[in-house]
Amino acid sequence: MSNELKLYGIKNCDTVKKACKYLSAYNVNYQFIDFRQNPLSVDVIKVWIESIGWDTLVNKRSTTYRNLPDTQKNNITIELLIEQPTLIKRPVLVCGSTVVVGFKQEQYSQFIG
Repeated sequence: MSNELKLYGIKNCDTVKKACKYLSAYNVNYQFIDFRQNPLSVDVIKVWIESIGWDTLVNKRSTTYRNLPDTQKNNITIELLIEQPTLIKRPVLVCGSTVVVGFKQEQYSQFIG
């Protein structure tokens, strides 16, 4: 595979752990980026939004989202996502121009080669 796989998330997230375990089980080379320890850039988030959209990227089920005031819920910004990374659905798998959010074996199987 010519494109490097990058898996973004938070290391203690159960869904991220499942994704890492799946990729490792199939000996898929990937780089894990914990966005709590390595904050995302505006450019990275812009690419994700252009690829998958705000609705797919923002985790509206998270405690962080539920605790936001209504004014912020209605006006999620890239800066807020950087400041509060748990607002991002996890994991985010990136390979070239392909961006996949969440973990489903069917989706990940396309990256096993």
